Amino acid sequence: MAERVATEYVNASLTVTEAEMTLLFTLCETQQLRLQVFVLDNGNQEIVLEDRGGGEAIRLTFERDGRGYRCVLSCRVVKPTLTNALRKLVSTFRGDAVVNRIYPTFTMVYHYLQGKVIRIVEIKGNELRTVFEQRDTLGWLEAQFKRQAVEEEIGILRAAVNEWLDKRNRAGSPEEIAEIDERLKAHSRLLFALEA
Repeated sequence: MAERVATEYVNASLTVTEAEMTLLFTLCETQQLRLQVFVLDNGNQEIVLEDRGGGEAIRLTFERDGRGYRCVLSCRVVKPTLTNALRKLVSTFRGDAVVNRIYPTFTMVYHYLQGKVIRIVEIKGNELRTVFEQRDTLGWLEAQFKRQAVEEEIGILRAAVNEWLDKRNRAGSPEEIAEIDERLKAHSRLLFALEA
């Protein structure tokens, strides 16, 4: 297995509430990182995460907004402890991010949405290969259900058309036939639209 050279976080964003900030601090401390927290004049918080082995640190600025704090960051990380900590932050706090995991001969690009990996793409030279893509199973099932609902409606319309044709055959006056023909015309338009 190839050893990772670096990990790049491209426009990662996290939103945390005031209560979740404490959880964030605890999570960072359990990752064997040195943690420094600075509270700025405007209420924003700046967190410096440093690998205990030294040599690498990242700075996260959480800007205060109406509901809590928002952090947008782009950085390149080499140390595995920092890489794992950022990955856990994105997944725990349902963040969005594009993460490039860089190896000597290829790059794996992970797309996170609401803390979940929705797509993984391998880049080798000029070639792109999708390794994983989340399927919207629930959406597909709903579409299948709707498609069957349309088929049921077509069946109901066909039965109604047959009834109106029977009534037309029994109709005696031209006015009654004209009224039935108008209804049949409306039904046939609707049936055509549904079958399309």
